[in-house]
Amino acid sequence: MANVVVVGSQWGDEGKGKIVDWLSERADIVVRFQGGHNAGHTLVIDGVSYKLSLLPSGVVRPGKMGVIGNGVVVDPHALIAEIGRLAAQGVAVSPDNLRIAENAALILSLHRDLDAFRENSNTGTRIGTTKRGIGPAYEDKVGRRAIRVMDLADLPALREKIERLLAHHNALRRGLGQEEILAETLYEELASVADKVLPFMDSVWQLLDRERRAGKRILFEGAQGALLDIDHGTYPFVTSSNTVAGQASTGSGVGPGAVGYVLGITKAYTTRVGEGPFPTEQTGEVGDFLGTRGHEFGTVTGRKRRCGWFDAVLVRQTIRTSGITGIALTKLDVLDGLEEIKICVGYKLDGREIDYLPASQAAQARVEPIYETLEGWKDTTAGARSWNDLPAQAVKYVRHVEELIGAPVALLSTSPERDDTILVQDPFQD
Repeated sequence: MANVVVVGSQWGDEGKGKIVDWLSERADIVVRFQGGHNAGHTLVIDGVSYKLSLLPSGVVRPGKMGVIGNGVVVDPHALIAEIGRLAAQGVAVSPDNLRIAENAALILSLHRDLDAFRENSNTGTRIGTTKRGIGPAYEDKVGRRAIRVMDLADLPALREKIERLLAHHNALRRGLGQEEILAETLYEELASVADKVLPFMDSVWQLLDRERRAGKRILFEGAQGALLDIDHGTYPFVTSSNTVAGQASTGSGVGPGAVGYVLGITKAYTTRVGEGPFPTEQTGEVGDFLGTRGHEFGTVTGRKRRCGWFDAVLVRQTIRTSGITGIALTKLDVLDGLEEIKICVGYKLDGREIDYLPASQAAQARVEPIYETLEGWKDTTAGARSWNDLPAQAVKYVRHVEELIGAPVALLSTSPERDDTILVQDPFQD
């Protein structure tokens, strides 16, 4: 059996919820390995919708284990609130089905404050963050001043660590014209959640190693798209963690040999939320059509997504940076009824053709898409469960996407319903 990493191959919002739901039914353990509660997805099980932001999808299925790895930044208050929302829906989350890495860094109120101060400022670059403190928490992690889950187990030693953290943050707050934070205030914030969080704490790397050796199937669940990766994304308009598949190992404490299959969730067109370059963006009639038909509003923020044609250059690039084995192509049905469909197959940059997105922010803003135009289809693809159910032109579109990106379609999704899926290759099978 292969362990599977699920990553988004675009800027997120590729429809991971349904695919992760489908895969989590086959997995024994589901691991979150990066991000925080800034990216949500919805699972629909037996007609009931569960909206998750921080918790791994495994916790809503009986007999499955959900794991929050060390690569995740954890807001303890958001965690407790999400557990409470699931409890109201009849889902019990306990140490029997959820473990949190002892070395995961915490998101605190001062991180949310700093995120909001920066994003609301009239100076500097607006990134379009969710203002939930994820970026500042990662800054403290790499700055070696973070408060981690394990620190909640030793409250007497916590005060010294708080003083170290506030030496940095209060200097920032003074510079921003904001009131300083008292050490006692932060101590009380942490002490109030310690007893609720600590029962879930575990040495996750040991847990996963033990379960993997016992033959358990592990699903590593990414939270954002690969184009938002801090190294390989459209910097600086990115998230604050690595979102490519390699982070599954680093963010959970398992070696790269533990990963067998990388599934790239890929939308049949392109969307992004927030600021940053978007070569194939359509702001007119086509963009409105895709946004309306695709219900393109953020799960966490409710923000309207920017929409455009499929960009084969970008997906081909993320297939390489994430080592994607096969893709799950989603939302094909949104394209139903279009007279013609365009696919970006290359770029022009300052008069020359290139086949990749350059790393430079200035160059990314100047690239112009080179399109191929395909004939659309009138018949619907919605609800198709086999290739024979698809219009001939839809099949041609999918096959051409495979050719352009250099990876096969392992799953094809034709509606939000979990059974409306054409399975070509089961990622859990070697």
